[in-house]
Amino acid sequence: MGSSTKKKKEKKKDFQKPKLKVGKAKAKPSNFTDTSFKAKSIVVNQQTLVSEFSDPTEQFKQQLSVAVNAKADNQRRDALAYLTNQLSSAPAVNPVGTPAILTRLLPLLSDSSSSVRTQLLKLFRALPPAEVRPQVEKVLMYVRGGMAHLSQDIRSDTLNVLDWLLDAAGDEVVSCPGGWLKTLNSFSSMLGWNPTVGSAVNNKGWTSAPRTATIATRKGPEVQSRQIQVLAKFLQIGFRPEEKVVFDEKAYWDNIYRLPAVPSPFAHLNLFGVPRDEDSEMYPDRASRQRVFDAKWRAAISAGMEAAKKEGGTVGRAAAQLERALGTGME
Repeated sequence: MGSSTKKKKEKKKDFQKPKLKVGKAKAKPSNFTDTSFKAKSIVVNQQTLVSEFSDPTEQFKQQLSVAVNAKADNQRRDALAYLTNQLSSAPAVNPVGTPAILTRLLPLLSDSSSSVRTQLLKLFRALPPAEVRPQVEKVLMYVRGGMAHLSQDIRSDTLNVLDWLLDAAGDEVVSCPGGWLKTLNSFSSMLGWNPTVGSAVNNKGWTSAPRTATIATRKGPEVQSRQIQVLAKFLQIGFRPEEKVVFDEKAYWDNIYRLPAVPSPFAHLNLFGVPRDEDSEMYPDRASRQRVFDAKWRAAISAGMEAAKKEGGTVGRAAAQLERALGTGME
């Protein structure tokens, strides 16, 4: 009895063994998805999830953070585009203020992506000029750094930012601490125009270094002509005569006794700041800018301008524009 029961169990086990499949397997459908894998984590491509009903202030701050900290170029560009739309709307939406925006976004002047730099300039153009003027010294610090960058594309885009800044706050650019001489030093390094006197071969203060060795000429005349055009615009604003103010007795006493309406009205005195050198000084009026330009830069820029005029083309036309700016400003 026991032996017969064992034989039945063995037959059942043999019957339950899987049968081997012989031949070609059945083709899988075109929409088949293999779900047998196991993932340790799930990465979402779009890392910024914005709710339709979220707080606009928090949404603005979140996009500002993405514009600065996102690793992908398209994320930084899209975040800047969102901020630009908010600043361009009517009324403008800016819960953090222009100083905070400039502080966070100015380092992007040296961003490796050209699309990010282009969108950044659009955002700057959407800022109110009246709110940009008190921040000119901070903006110029990053602009001068971009003008001395190793990348030619970054230097060219930085020139566009300087062009915008001259339109928004030209008088503040040429009169703030370091705004006049330090910016001229940056133009000198870009154009290869050296103001050193004493080491020059001729008696005009022009060194014997070949102009053709600069990066601007190797990149094409468009780059050099653009640099000369922005320099001419910078000099035109610096040499622009001050408007004559008609004497008003009431305004005279208001100027003496009323509280100043501008930030740091006595900054040119530098009463409590670090002692400045010649390059970091403020030159608040046309006469002081003319004097220091004539003593330090006129010979070098005139020599470089004459050499550029001989090249002709777009460079020669830009040099002619610079010559008119010098002739009008230094007469």
